[in-house]
Amino acid sequence: MFTVTMEKECGCFKRSDFTNNMSFENKDDAMIQALNMTKEMNQDFCQKHEFSVQEMGENLFISVGDQGKSACCGGGHCG
Repeated sequence: MFTVTMEKECGCFKRSDFTNNMSFENKDDAMIQALNMTKEMNQDFCQKHEFSVQEMGENLFISVGDQGKSACCGGGHCG
């Protein structure tokens, strides 16, 4: 079982239709989901963070990185 996990849910993620901790039967499906989510978040969210996928065993983590802007989206994980 492979899991796609959003490490830190920013405000944009919480307001989106995305689901955290999704499980998949195979790695390919999990990777496709994680990459699609990351692409959409990087394009459509507030642009204050950059999202990337990190693989750790059977877990795919979507991490949140600061893009160097001074304002935060309000997710509570900055600072």
